[in-house]
Amino acid sequence: MPVERPHVVDKVEKKLGMTGREPHMRPTTKDLAKAVGVSRTTVDRVLNGREGVHQKTIDKVNAAIAELGFVRNISAANLAKGKSYRFLFVLPQSGDLFLAEILRHIKEAESVFSADQVWADVHHIDENDPNKIAAYLATLSPAEFDGVAIMAPETPQVRDAILRLQERGVRALPFISNQPLTGEHWVGIDNNAAGATAAILLGRFIHATSGNLLIVAESMLSRDSLERRLGFDEVINSKFPHLHALPSLETYGSPERARTILSETIKRQENIVGAYILSSEARVPLAVLEELALPSHVITVAHERTPYTEKALRSGALDALVTQDAGHLVRSAIRKLRALTDMRNTLESQEKIRIEILLATNL
Repeated sequence: MPVERPHVVDKVEKKLGMTGREPHMRPTTKDLAKAVGVSRTTVDRVLNGREGVHQKTIDKVNAAIAELGFVRNISAANLAKGKSYRFLFVLPQSGDLFLAEILRHIKEAESVFSADQVWADVHHIDENDPNKIAAYLATLSPAEFDGVAIMAPETPQVRDAILRLQERGVRALPFISNQPLTGEHWVGIDNNAAGATAAILLGRFIHATSGNLLIVAESMLSRDSLERRLGFDEVINSKFPHLHALPSLETYGSPERARTILSETIKRQENIVGAYILSSEARVPLAVLEELALPSHVITVAHERTPYTEKALRSGALDALVTQDAGHLVRSAIRKLRALTDMRNTLESQEKIRIEILLATNL
C-alpha cells in the first residue's frame, strides 16, 4: 500500500516544478534559490554564515531548508574548496596514566579522521597557573586553529580567556573538566552522577555498621572533582548515614605529599572502612594505600581505566572502577569541534559519554 505523502511536500515540489522527481534525489542549492526567489550566491552566503544578506532573506532560506528537507553535503563542499580542519587539544603538562590514554587516542583519532582532512595537535599547559593558561589561550587565532578542546581547572581567568577565544572566531570546547559558561558544548560525563555512583558502590559493598571514608583528590580546584564530591556526599548522607565521609585530601599529584597526608589521616582516624579516589589519576594514591597495607575489609573505589587501575582490580587492591571511555572522549571532541566549525548539530545520542562500572570480572 503506497505511503501518503505530506501535503506540504507536494505543495513545495509543485512550486519548484519538482513533481515526478525521483524520491531519492535530494534538494539542491538551486532548489533553495528557486523556492526563495534569490540567487544561488545568496543561498551560499546564508549557508556559510557570511555577511551581506538581509535577515528577512536569511529567515526565508532557513524556512525553505526546513520545508524541503535540505541537507548540506559538507564533505563535498570542503573537498571542492580544499578545506581542512585544524584542532588543538590543550592538556595539563603534568599527568599520569589517564592523560597518557588521552594522548594515545588523540594520535589514533588523527589517523581515523585524516580522510576528512581533520588534523589534531596537542599543547601542554601548567594546570596550576590560570594566568599562564589564559595568556596562552590569548595567543591562539582562527588563522592557526578552527577549534580548541581545553582541559583546565575552572577559574575566572580561564573562563574569560575561553570567552575571548570564542569572540575571535575560534571554537572552544571544554574537555573532560567542564566550565560554567559553555552549556551543552563540552565533552565529558556527568561528574555529579559519577560521584553518586561511587557512593552507591561503597555503600553497598561495605558491610560495617559504621565507619569513616577516606576521600582523596589531586586538586579540589578541578570542577570535575568538586562535582564528584557533591554527588558522593549527597548519596552517602541520604542513603548510608552510618558512613562518614572525611574531608577531601589533596595530593597535587605528589607521591610524597600523598604518602604524608594519607598516613597521618589513617593514624588519626579510627575505623576507616572505605576509600574513594575521586581524581582522574588514581595511581599515586592507590600505590600509597597499598604501601600502608589497609585491612582487607576496606573497600576502595577509584576513577578511570588505565593499565594501573586494571592491574589493581585484578589483584584486589581496587574493588570497583567508575570510568569513561577515553577513546570516545577524544572522538566526540573532534566531532563536536567540526560541527561547531560547520555550524551544524551533532547527534546527541552518539556524543553522550556513558558512566561505566568496571569490576575484576568484566574487564
